[in-house]
Amino acid sequence: MKYCRIPLVALSLAAAPVMAGDVDLSLTDDSVKGQVNLFETQSELQLGIGHTYHEGSRNITNLDFHAQGRTAIGNLPTTAGVGVRGIYWDDSPADGGALGLGGYATLNVPDVPGLSFTGSAHFAPDILSFGDSEDLTSIELRGSYRIIRNAEVFAGYRYLNTDLEDVSGDVNLDEGVLAGLKIYF
Repeated sequence: MKYCRIPLVALSLAAAPVMAGDVDLSLTDDSVKGQVNLFETQSELQLGIGHTYHEGSRNITNLDFHAQGRTAIGNLPTTAGVGVRGIYWDDSPADGGALGLGGYATLNVPDVPGLSFTGSAHFAPDILSFGDSEDLTSIELRGSYRIIRNAEVFAGYRYLNTDLEDVSGDVNLDEGVLAGLKIYF
């Protein structure tokens, strides 16, 4: 049954809007994630939607909305965004979600064309969480290399964690070393 989910992610990527800025597919040892970002990096806004299937029938959906712009950190050209990431997860019998506040930054290395580093972090306290989630933390770090003008490969680390209501302890919804491919339109 775990093999049935991968074609669903592939079909959702194929149904991406023609005006998409990029499509991103990443894998960890236990999960597969597809993400579609609707606008290019030159746009002042970014809207994205993604879905993760985690081994054991856990499904995680995210909807992102960020204001974004170009800046520089040190002498490195940077694209940064600040906004919200809505996350809903379902792992029967528990489910929940949150509206996390945070952002991301992508630093390009001018001395090595095509090389960039991206970090994102979003946090939702109890007041912005619902269902069985008491809070939620989402962190992702990546190193990317653009192999051709409209495609890049990347590797990194993803951490998605929630504390559960009425239960002491927390659950790592998705965590691990990742690798993937991003295609730009």
